[in-house]
Amino acid sequence: MSKIVDVNKKIEKAVVGGYKAVENTVVGGYKKVEDKFVDTFLKKDGETIEEAKTRIKKEQENLK
Repeated sequence: MSKIVDVNKKIEKAVVGGYKAVENTVVGGYKKVEDKFVDTFLKKDGETIEEAKTRIKKEQENLK
């Protein structure tokens, strides 16, 4: 019975590791696209990307 548990744990580690790798790749890619969009279309003069994101978030909260 312990062999089955050991094999299941190895499978679990492989599956979770693969999922995390895919998740990190997708999220990283999204963040690059988001930053480029903010930089190109939403950033005001002298603003950093992070400052623009913060400003936009505050503007959206004020609309609620």
